[in-house]
Amino acid sequence: MDWLYTLSGFFVGFIVGITGVGGGSLMTPLLVLVFGVAPATAVGTDLLYAALTKLGGSWAHSRHGTVDWNVVKLLAFGSLPAALLSMLLLHYLALDEKHLKTLITGVLSVALVLTALALLLKPYLQKLGRRPDGTVYELHAHHLTGATILTGAVLGTLVTISSVGAGALGVVVLLFLYPRLSTARIVGTDIAHAVPLTLLAGLGHAVLGTVNYGLLGSLLLGSLPGIWLGSHVGVKIPERVLRPILATMLIVIGGKLMLS
Repeated sequence: MDWLYTLSGFFVGFIVGITGVGGGSLMTPLLVLVFGVAPATAVGTDLLYAALTKLGGSWAHSRHGTVDWNVVKLLAFGSLPAALLSMLLLHYLALDEKHLKTLITGVLSVALVLTALALLLKPYLQKLGRRPDGTVYELHAHHLTGATILTGAVLGTLVTISSVGAGALGVVVLLFLYPRLSTARIVGTDIAHAVPLTLLAGLGHAVLGTVNYGLLGSLLLGSLPGIWLGSHVGVKIPERVLRPILATMLIVIGGKLMLS
């Protein structure tokens, strides 16, 4: 089975390299639906997988100056406490395997549909942030700070329970909240924030015993070359073509999980 995990890691890494999103939203459902991995183990393993794969992306964006560290800090103020509280809640509830599977599968399916909608509505949400004359709407600094921290809290909860949300959802909300930031800085900021969030949530799952380290190694072995290849192919494919394909895929997967 190890080579199939590695092949799956390559496939997901390739999609991530092309689109910039899809790590958690494809890897966790793939592990659950195709390989029959327990949802909790799939989420925990995928969180550490995401932290390690996004670390390189965060470093690259930081070197190019495309990370707004103030926004990262505000997001983390909301997401890291939310991740800790979510892990403590899972530990306190001590759900049996059946109920834990129901909880994680339910949250995962909702997160997938939200991610798909975020991808489809991305251009429209960007337009909402602009007036007819082309200038941008901006929240008052006080409200912007609170909205960013709240966004982090929502992402922290979703990511900890489902491993989905740190990619497309984070990017779309940041595009709406910070319309003056370039797309490159939005993406870099989102990736930089995802590293500590997925690492903390992944370590929390490791404490709960829901991380499969052999599976993690097999996925990484395939994903790293997949991301490299996808990033080179992606520049030749228009985003308007990729976005609806990925969104449709996520809606189908989310529906399948809801019915399973």
